[in-house]
Amino acid sequence: MNDEITSFDDEHDEYGVLLAELGRTEEEDERIAVHEAGHAVAARLLGKPLGGATINPDPNGQYGGLVWGPRHSVAFDSDDDTDTVPELCDNLRELMPQDGEARGDAADAYLHVLDRCIELAAASVAERMLLPGEPVPSVSDVEQAVALATLVCKSAEAVERFLAFCEQQARDLLYPHGPIIMALSIVLKIRRTLTGAEIDDVIATTVAGLQLAAERRRRAEWRKGELAAERFREACDLANAAALPRSAPDRVR
Repeated sequence: MNDEITSFDDEHDEYGVLLAELGRTEEEDERIAVHEAGHAVAARLLGKPLGGATINPDPNGQYGGLVWGPRHSVAFDSDDDTDTVPELCDNLRELMPQDGEARGDAADAYLHVLDRCIELAAASVAERMLLPGEPVPSVSDVEQAVALATLVCKSAEAVERFLAFCEQQARDLLYPHGPIIMALSIVLKIRRTLTGAEIDDVIATTVAGLQLAAERRRRAEWRKGELAAERFREACDLANAAALPRSAPDRVR
């Protein structure tokens, strides 16, 4: 027992040292883990593959945590292109269909914008789901979402409403999967960085555990119903036996 307590204290001390090196509180570290878990789970629910996720900050101060795709070293940015998302959107805006032009060829771009904005909104939605208080605003998430939205919206009012729609979509997407977000955030706090395959393993293990727990509950409820039925049947048998007329005793001759 003492060995277990000593091991826990050592691990807690190591975590405290790590947080001190990162300049974070434990609450901030947890919030970042939930934030990045929200990005990752939303991406997988939308069928997007992942390259990995980390809650360790960039040494250059560009981010506090990150989720990236399979062909990207930085979330939502290409390995081969140093432009930021807003700069890329500025370059793409002139290529989007103009009034009167068919939009079929740009359908993939519209879907990409929708999915990306849902992924970006999912982080703050996850924080609201699992943590007290309001999310800490992510400047990067907001900048990327606004830049992407301007590709498909014509006015600031349209951008605002579109992003509100994406936030509601993210909430509807994540709400049934709170335990998965929590499990992934816990593993991220421990491991700090996960590959896409490791994220999928965490999700699959959590889903399997939830399904097993649900099956055990179902079987327990079924057994409870069986026992209740047996008791009811026994009570009915006793009541029927008590209601039967007794035969008269033989007369003594």
